This record gives sequence, structure tokens and C-alpha cells, in this order.
Amino acid sequence: MSETPFVITIDTEGDNLWARPREITTRNAAYLPRFQSLCERFGFKPVYLTNYEMAMSDVFVEFARDVLARGACEIGMHLHAWNSPPLVPLTNDDFQYQPYLIEYSDSVMKEKIRIVTRLLEERFDQAMISHRAGRLGFDGLYAAMLLEEGYRVDSSVSPGLDWSETPGDPNGNGGTDYTQFPGHPYFFSPSDISMPTNGGMLEVPMTINSSGLYRRAPWVYRIPLLRQTANRLVSPALNHLCPAESNLRGMLRAARTARREAAAHLDFSLHSSELMPGGSPTFRSASHIERLYEHLEILFEELSTWCRGMTLKEFHAWFGSSVDQAATSGLGDSFEMVRA
Repeated sequence: MSETPFVITIDTEGDNLWARPREITTRNAAYLPRFQSLCERFGFKPVYLTNYEMAMSDVFVEFARDVLARGACEIGMHLHAWNSPPLVPLTNDDFQYQPYLIEYSDSVMKEKIRIVTRLLEERFDQAMISHRAGRLGFDGLYAAMLLEEGYRVDSSVSPGLDWSETPGDPNGNGGTDYTQFPGHPYFFSPSDISMPTNGGMLEVPMTINSSGLYRRAPWVYRIPLLRQTANRLVSPALNHLCPAESNLRGMLRAARTARREAAAHLDFSLHSSELMPGGSPTFRSASHIERLYEHLEILFEELSTWCRGMTLKEFHAWFGSSVDQAATSGLGDSFEMVRA
């Protein structure tokens, strides 16, 4: 039986950034070994998409360098513009508004990407090729700058979600609208990050599946009473492979839908701070964390029967090879989604 690639992407960042702290702590680094042990027990390899403050955390760096030496994880880049050097104010309170990187000037964007990339390379003694945008704000210019720095894989696309109503700079246009983006992996060029092309950067979207009812009658979920009924009796409109967004039933539904539809991959996403009590609004206490691990055990146990753990770097190599083989063998129809 073929094994579906399973990628675990962890936005590795400071503690409870939803509270918009002015002094960012990184205590959650001490809670990562438990999660890493769980992943290794099932043969999975997390990708720690690491931002500035975590790259500056000696606790996290010591942990990650050990796991890297065992080939049991990958380090990629995650960039929060408001606290990554150079600190060039965009609003009258960047720590409150948390602007998207794509809202800064081109020169500031480029310098922030360069500095954080070099920091990660120095701290972990390896080139960075994988990335996820802070607050998922991504566009073609951002992609072009990443390619110049040697990045080859992005995982910023959250298919079906529109972040344009989620503000950064109060005078800006909000985040990126992903409602029309593919949910499958695809190569793209900076000229259109939603359009599959032959080569360029590889996009590995988060796994977010829409319910059958939502696909047939999306209007049902726009009416509060009908939405509540549909959520209770059928399914939420979107099921995320993410414990902060979906409960265990929703995550299993997302995974099983992906399996039934022969998805090219699964991407499980989480924030590092969500593994620490009080590190997020969702998992506020030790009991919440214990329940989270109970759910992860069940989810990972099921996925281990039909999935193969991969890092983003490994998936890039595997997927690119699969596309090339399909093209040369005349089986390109199965991969036409990634070839324009």
C-alpha cells in the first residue's frame, strides 16, 4: 500500500503572542521534547518553522541541534515582522497591531528576511530552504525574495480561508485571501502564487478540507442558526488538521477525507506555544495540554497506519521526483494539478 506523505509543521515562536506582549518570552521551548518524543515514536519528523526570538533562545537551539543531529526534524524559517530586526516602525504601535511583513517597504522586507535567514543558518549550521509567513501574510514579492535567499518550499497557504479582514497595519488591506488557492501541493512562480507552474517554489498547503454540505450549499453556513445546526448534525464548514482549529473529530474527518480523495500529502499545523499550559488562548491549563496529547496519540496512531512522515525538505525532493517521473512515463494526468 502506498504511503501518503505526512508533514508536521510547527510555527515555533514566543509564548502566547495572541496576547500581543511587549516583552516576548520563550518558555515554551522547554515543552517541545515531549512533543518530539511523541512524533519519533510514530516515525514522524516535525518541521520547526522558527522565528527570531526562538532562534535567540539557547534552550530551543540546544534542543533543536540535538534533534537535527539525529535526523529527526527540520528547521525552517517563520518571520514575525514586528519584532524581527531591523526594527523599523510601521505603525504607532507595531507590537499591538502586529503588521504583516508584506505591509513593510520592499527594502525593509528584504533586510528582515536576510537577517533572520542568516541568524538561523548560523545557529543551526545549515541552509534554510523551508518557510511559513508570519500570520500567513504572503504574496509574490515575498516569494521572490525568499527564492533569492535560497528557499525552495513554502507552507503559508491555508486553503479556503480569507485573512483580508484580519488587520495588521490599521491603514493596510489585511492579510492574504486564500479562498481560491489550491489545496494540493504545487510549484508556483512569484508572478502568481496561486497558479501552478512548471518549477519555481513548491507550495505545501495546510490540510483544510471543506465539508460536503459546504461545497454543495455554502449559504447554509452564512446563516447563524443554520450554521449551528450544520456544525452539530453534519460537520463544520472547514475541518483543519490542526488541534487549535478543529477538535479530534474534525481532525480525523480532515485526515480521512484526504485519504478518501487520494490527497498528495497531509500537513498538520500547530504553534510551539500551544504545547505549553497558558501559552495560547486555546490550551490554557495543564489539563488542556493532557487532553491535547490524548487527541494527538489517537490521531498519530491512525495516521501511522497509512502515512509516511516527511520534513518539508524531504517532501520537496519526493514530490519533485514524482512529478518528473510521471511526466517522463506518460502518467502525467495524475500530476496535472502541478503542471500548467
